[in-house]
Amino acid sequence: MGLPKLVCVFLFAACCCCRRAAGVPGEEKQPVPTPDLVEAEVGSTALLKCGPSRASGNFSQVDWFLIHKERQILIFRVHQGKGQRETGEYEHRLSLQDSVATLALSHVTPHDERMFLCKSKRPRLQDHYVELQVFKAPEEPTIQANVVGIHVDRQELREVATCVGRNGYPIPQVLWYKNSLPLQEEENRVHIQSSQIVESSGLYTLKSVLSARLVKEDKDAQFYCELSYRLPSGNHMKESKEVTVPVFYPAEKVWVEVEPVGLLKEGDHVTIRCLTDGNPQPHFTINKKDPSTGEMEEESTDENGLLSLEPAKKHHSGLYQCQSLDLETTITLSSDPLELLVNYVSDVQVNPTAPEVQEGESLTLTCEAESNQDLEFEWLRDKTGQLLGKGPVLQLNNVRREAGGRYLCVASVPRVPGLNRTQLVSVGIFGSPWMALKERKVWVQENAVLNLSCEASGHPQPTISWNVNGSATKWNPDPQTVVSTLNVLVTPELLETGAECTASNSLGSNTTTIVLKLVTLTTLIPDSSQTTGLSTLTVSPHTRANSTSTEKKLPQPESKGVVIVAVIVCTLVLAVLGAALYFFYKKGKLPCGRSGKQEITLPPTRKSEFVVEVKSDKLPEEMALLQGSNGDKRAPGDQGEKYIDLRH
Repeated sequence: MGLPKLVCVFLFAACCCCRRAAGVPGEEKQPVPTPDLVEAEVGSTALLKCGPSRASGNFSQVDWFLIHKERQILIFRVHQGKGQRETGEYEHRLSLQDSVATLALSHVTPHDERMFLCKSKRPRLQDHYVELQVFKAPEEPTIQANVVGIHVDRQELREVATCVGRNGYPIPQVLWYKNSLPLQEEENRVHIQSSQIVESSGLYTLKSVLSARLVKEDKDAQFYCELSYRLPSGNHMKESKEVTVPVFYPAEKVWVEVEPVGLLKEGDHVTIRCLTDGNPQPHFTINKKDPSTGEMEEESTDENGLLSLEPAKKHHSGLYQCQSLDLETTITLSSDPLELLVNYVSDVQVNPTAPEVQEGESLTLTCEAESNQDLEFEWLRDKTGQLLGKGPVLQLNNVRREAGGRYLCVASVPRVPGLNRTQLVSVGIFGSPWMALKERKVWVQENAVLNLSCEASGHPQPTISWNVNGSATKWNPDPQTVVSTLNVLVTPELLETGAECTASNSLGSNTTTIVLKLVTLTTLIPDSSQTTGLSTLTVSPHTRANSTSTEKKLPQPESKGVVIVAVIVCTLVLAVLGAALYFFYKKGKLPCGRSGKQEITLPPTRKSEFVVEVKSDKLPEEMALLQGSNGDKRAPGDQGEKYIDLRH
């Protein structure tokens, strides 16, 4: 074959190759039409339509394919309007929906995000592509802060917090915030590194780490992360909780702090602590200035570096100073001295310490105390709490026996609430024993055990003796008063003789007579002329040997047996009386309901027995205290009560 012929063959072959590469007119590959977009959430059912939503017709023969790596895999067939599943991964999740033109894919998973192809053979239509997009909202993001802490003097970036968002699809976007302001990447200041893990379910777990250089002002900064994601319903976001990160920075200032705040007084629980503007707090020492040497001496503190003054005392006052040592920088700082003032009131003294005075004389009591503040003095009667006067001196003029007893001097600081001291003093008024009662009448039951009481006052303090045998006990309400209680058995002899108690001291003696009355039927019926009963005794006034007047009610002995007998007898008497009245009413002896008036009269023997007793409310001792030097004195027989005789 000649050379020209070989050249012609070569050129022909080249032209054929070029034509094949360019394609023969009428045989160009048809472009893939734009697929329909179907969106579905994980776990839901996706509806795949074979044609546009406006398409209509009888789709009697349709084939559905899955496009996988440019391969068409048959997954479902429609023949004569009936569906037929093909063996494979979609065998149990595909079905016809409403019409043969719609294919339902149930229990959607991330793996279903693919391209599907519908080929309609009858009627013959153009191939229809459907693209399925799958979505899943991530779980609430979790955030873990750096608990070790970050030093502000470190030059390298340190991890601040880690944010994790689990089980989302597709991968959510993460944003970091500090104090509600978004953080952006910044060289040598802020770095955000994110990574994701694909779970076996096809869902994504996102992990994002925020690293930064922090400053002192970030000690209270709030950090949190935000996940942004999309669902078929639109865009959404979820935020984590806010966290803070320990930030360490050196102290620049140290100071002393005292609790409680305000004026302090002796007895308060006072705490002294040192504080700095650094973090963490350095090691502290608390020093107090020695007033004798002028040097600062270290005080003993607890494991927390606190100095507790409990209770605070006068000697705790003085100058205090804190010193701090930063173990990392070895820098020592000292605070300004703080003066601590513990307000106080010294022990109160009353002069004379054991005052004694004759009745009718005058007495001066003086109260003394010391304090670093202005003092106020008050005098009170200890027994009644009555305010007698203000000032350090109490003047008692023309004192009477009732003025004897205990007095209270109160020294207080008005400027410091609760700061006060008190002192008791007992004033003795010389005199023979002063009996609470001259005579008593007690209703008793024979063979019952009875407690008899006797009270006497005087200065010197008297002693009490009884004229009957029994078990006696005594107690002293105050330095001048004694109360004796005698436990006795009620015998016929005791009922006949009664009991008598005698009080005596170096200035004389006095007695109280106790008359015992046996409980009988007549004593159980109330008598308007009697002022004594079974449970309460009111003793009539009497004249004392020492011409003093008072009246007191003592606790009276009670017998349970007497009460029971009284109740039973009263019940029987009332029953008999009621029966008698009913009998006379039936016989017509009583004028009940009849016209006319009946005069009610008392027996002649009872008309003269009505006595009304009017008593003064003032205690004798209060009346004596309020009486001045020129006050009126009662007659020796005046007992402080008035009587109105209604017999005439």
